[in-house]
Amino acid sequence: MSELRMVADLMAVAARTAPKAAGQDFVVVRVIEGEEVRALAEHMVEFGRRTGKKNFDRDGRNVAASDVVVLIGLKDAKTTGLNCSACGAENCAALAVNSFEGEFRGPQCALRLLDMGIALGSAAKVASLLNADNRIMYRAGVVAREMGLIDADFVMGIPLSATGKSIYFDR
Repeated sequence: MSELRMVADLMAVAARTAPKAAGQDFVVVRVIEGEEVRALAEHMVEFGRRTGKKNFDRDGRNVAASDVVVLIGLKDAKTTGLNCSACGAENCAALAVNSFEGEFRGPQCALRLLDMGIALGSAAKVASLLNADNRIMYRAGVVAREMGLIDADFVMGIPLSATGKSIYFDR
């Protein structure tokens, strides 16, 4: 097992055990390495070409130079039932009725997105504490979801690298 794979596994533990609203867990985590990382990088570049969206090529190059990617997402997240309207819907019942498919499946309960954000932050903190260069990437999540690398409705990716200078800094 590579050192970065061990870091990724510890990041997955941090994401899994991060606090969640009402103690309900809809966060999913998957670690990819090797050929799956290379395929993700290639598909990111291709996605940018196909859609005309910016920076998928740049981020794809970063992923290609990474050893491991931690994917963190939400799957079948139920609302908290608080009717807070933070998601933009009048109440939780209205949120559930207006489902649509885009780069991600939405809309999502804002508190569940916070759960995912806390899981992402917890994972990135572990990487930082272990001196592994990392960056939370929306674009890696979009393409990982499209490729079926993780079964989730909303996804972000955190690639990892350990070189003399962070590959995620001067982009």
